[in-house]
Amino acid sequence: MNILEKFKVDKFYITVDPVIFTVINDELKILLIKRKHPPFQDMFALPGGFIKSNEELEQAALRELEEETGVKNVLLKQLNAYGQIGRDSRGRVISIPFFALINSDKIKLKSKTDAYDAEWVSAYKLPKLGFDHKKIIGDALNYLKSEIQKSNLAFQIMSEKFTFSELQHTYEAVLNEELDKRNFRKKMRELDLLKELKETKMEGAHRPAKLCSFKQKNYFRFAKF
Repeated sequence: MNILEKFKVDKFYITVDPVIFTVINDELKILLIKRKHPPFQDMFALPGGFIKSNEELEQAALRELEEETGVKNVLLKQLNAYGQIGRDSRGRVISIPFFALINSDKIKLKSKTDAYDAEWVSAYKLPKLGFDHKKIIGDALNYLKSEIQKSNLAFQIMSEKFTFSELQHTYEAVLNEELDKRNFRKKMRELDLLKELKETKMEGAHRPAKLCSFKQKNYFRFAKF
């Protein structure tokens, strides 16, 4: 008799669910799939699936993300675990979400395995979702809104060069609120995150706007936004 049989340990399963955000046309989007199989067949859900016995959690999340959406080479951060009884009709399933904020400009979505399709969907206008994924997304969104104000997280989504206005629009999309232009620029300069370049870019009919880039492209947190 092994130790599990001795203590009558119940059988349970572990899944990983990547929660991937981006900004498209000044709107915060989240990556969802349409499920090919039950439960919640044909419904929107987060990409993800069961881990294999020889995988680390993050490896499983990266594999499922690529298989179901075509997205790869993403920097993931593990979030909370979700294990409410009855959250999955297939048995006792504990889900571990992984968060990322990415630039989707050059990404072509492509489903390979357990999904009909992969789509970028408005994070603030979610469709009906399977499982408890609405709860998971809500918690991840709160984490994103907090982190973008307490760290240089925005570097993960911005282009190599950008204007102050483009950066502000990204913050506004994530926070889902309008920010005062003068205060935003003042705070960005106080945080000393950016370096202003000699290059400029035309923005509409206005005069050319200066381009910027992030001084540091490794994640770090600061005291307060």
